[in-house]
Amino acid sequence: MRRNGALEKITMAGMGPPPKPAGQRRRRNATVATTKLPAEGRKGRPPKWPFMDDVVLTARRDLALRRADELELALLEPNLKGRTKVAAEKKADSAREAALVLTKQLEAQQRIETELWRELWKTPQAVMWQRLSWTREVAQYVRWKSRAEAGDLDSAKEARQLADRLGLTPLSLLRLRWEIGADEVAETRQARAKQTEQQSTRRRLRVVDPDGGKAAGDA
Repeated sequence: MRRNGALEKITMAGMGPPPKPAGQRRRRNATVATTKLPAEGRKGRPPKWPFMDDVVLTARRDLALRRADELELALLEPNLKGRTKVAAEKKADSAREAALVLTKQLEAQQRIETELWRELWKTPQAVMWQRLSWTREVAQYVRWKSRAEAGDLDSAKEARQLADRLGLTPLSLLRLRWEIGADEVAETRQARAKQTEQQSTRRRLRVVDPDGGKAAGDA
C-alpha cells in the first residue's frame, strides 16, 4: 500500500504517470520496414514529357534574334558612314552573337532533358516514382539539372534539393526507406563468366600438359 501511495504522490506532483512494465515498453531499436527496389531498374518506355520548352530561355532567344534583325536592317541605311557605321556593325555583331549563344543553349538544354529523362526512368527509383505519380516532380528535377549542367549555379542548388527528395542520393534512400536489391541477373552473369573462364583455363592446361601434370619419372 505504501508503494502505491508513493506512485500516486509522484503522479499528482506533475511527474507524469508511473512507468509501464518492461513488457509494454516500446522497443527503441525496432526496425522500420523498407521498400525493395529492383536493381535492374524500371522496365518500359518513360512517361510523356509533361513540360513545354523553357519559356524564359525561349523568350530571351526570340528577343535576341529580333534585336539582331533590327540592327542588320539598320546597316542598310545609305547615310550610315564612317565611325557611326563601324559602331553599328559592332552592335549588330554583338546581337548576332547573343542570339547564337541563346539558341545553342536552348538546344543543349532540350538535348540534355531528353537524354536525362530517358535515363532516370530506367533507374530502380523510377519504380516508386511511377507508383507515387511523381512524373512532374521528376520533370522539374530534369529541368533544374539541365540548367545546372549549362553552368547555372542556382539551378544546381535546386537540382540537389530535388535529388534528395527523389531518392537519388544514398542518404535520401535511407530517409525514404528505399533499398535497392541485389542485381541477381548481373551476379548470375558474373558466375557464368567465371565458370567459363575456369573451364577455358583447364582446357589450356590439358593442351600444354597432355599427361595431366604427371612428373617425367611417373609411370
